[in-house]
Parts: sequence; structure tokens; C-alpha cells
Amino acid sequence: MAMKLREEGHPIKIVYLGHRDGTALMVHKDSEIARFRGADAKATLDGRLRLLRGKRIAVPNRLSNQYLILYKALAERGMRISDVEIGEAAPPEMPMLLQTRQFDAIISGEPFMAKTEMEGFGEVVFLTKDVWPNFISCVLAVKDTTIQMRRAEVQRLVDGIARSGLWLDQDSRVDHDRQLSHRMQAAEFAAKRYLGQDPKLLRYVLSKPPDRVKYTNLNVRRPDFEEIERWFKLSGRFEGKVGFDDYTDTSFVPEGRSLKAYDWEFKK
Repeated sequence: MAMKLREEGHPIKIVYLGHRDGTALMVHKDSEIARFRGADAKATLDGRLRLLRGKRIAVPNRLSNQYLILYKALAERGMRISDVEIGEAAPPEMPMLLQTRQFDAIISGEPFMAKTEMEGFGEVVFLTKDVWPNFISCVLAVKDTTIQMRRAEVQRLVDGIARSGLWLDQDSRVDHDRQLSHRMQAAEFAAKRYLGQDPKLLRYVLSKPPDRVKYTNLNVRRPDFEEIERWFKLSGRFEGKVGFDDYTDTSFVPEGRSLKAYDWEFKK
């Protein structure tokens, strides 16, 4: 969406990433799609995606990264996006829409997809890492005027995201006792202080599996975005009037710059 806004003339730049991966395509566990089992994981994924032909799939919107991931996953299996029926829905509403069979499949960022698993009616068709490893799930986009007039504040924000991500991914233990891993601490802190979600849900998202969402390797890099551009153009949603140098500002995290993770522990 940030790339498209820039193409339409909005004065913004992508200065950093938020996280990688963190999206899932879900179907109802009682559907023919969930019941399909191939000879191995690849055959199962391929078969399930082909069974989506003619099915109704909810995406956040047609400029979302989820739409693009779905487009690519289908295209690589010889299908077109027109082979499925796309509908738009707010991610918090998607679990209910799947449970009541108003959609055959839903795709969104977490934690809403994991919620369907935890409540016992959703099954994963794919996680982002299965079809587009290290995909850029979200970005930090900043207005040009803010970059020019409040650069030091933008730098602090970028550094804060970077150091938080390093802290999150520093400890890969999934431990539910008193010695909480960093991810488990983050789940408790975010659920209670910010998101109004059950900590169990966030613990699940951050641990099942641990690389379901990744918070390091967040620098803005040309090859990543040029791959997105290619698929974005093929989808017909991006004309390519702007390129990497137009919609990004890489100066906040130049190559070779390193930061240390926060030295922090959550106090209940």
C-alpha cells in the first residue's frame, strides 16, 4: 500500500520494516480443503491451493500484502486470481466469517489467523514462510516533511523498532514457566498493556512455530522490494511509475550499522 500511495503522488517514504512473515491462509478444519492430504507437505499444500478454485476468500483489501501473497501462491501453481472469488473483510472479523462459513478461506496478519486454530475450527493451508520466505509483512512509512523536519525523532523510532526486534528474536526458547523467553514476555506485555488480547493467543502466535513471525533482518533492501514490484505489477495493482529509490529512504539504517538489543525484562 505504501508503494502504491507513492505511485499516486503521496509524499511518503519507507524507512524501515516492521517484521517479516506473520501471515497465514486458513480454512475450516471440516472443509474438503483441510481434509486433503498429499504424499508429503508440498503435495498437500499444492493440492489444497488447487481446491480453492471457485471458493470465496477474504483478504483485508486488494492492496494488502495478503492479496499479493495469495496471487503469487496461486500463480506458481498454474492458477489465476480470477479462479477464486475475492472479498474484503476487516481482519478482526475474519475468524467469525470463517467459523460461520461465510468465506471458504481467510488470509490476514496475526493474531487473527491463529485465533481460529486456538478455537478449534481453523486449519493452516500455509504460513507466509511456506510460500514466500522472509516476506516483508509491514513497513514504517513516513511523510517526507516529517523526515526533513523531525529526522532525529524518526531515527529514534527506527532504532527502537530495531532494538526491540533484536530483543524479541534473541531468545528462541518457548518456555511457559517462570523463566519466560523474550517472546513470551512480549506476549504478556503487549496483551496486557496495548492489544487487549488474551496473552495465550499472543504466546501461540510467537511460538507455534517460533519463526511464524520474525523481527530481525528489517533493513530496507532493494532486492526484496524489486521482487515485490515484479509480482505487484503482474497482479495489475501497480504500474511501476516509481521504483525503489522513489519510495524508500535507506539512510536511517545504512549498511554496516549495528545496534544492540534492549537490555530489558518484563516485570509483572
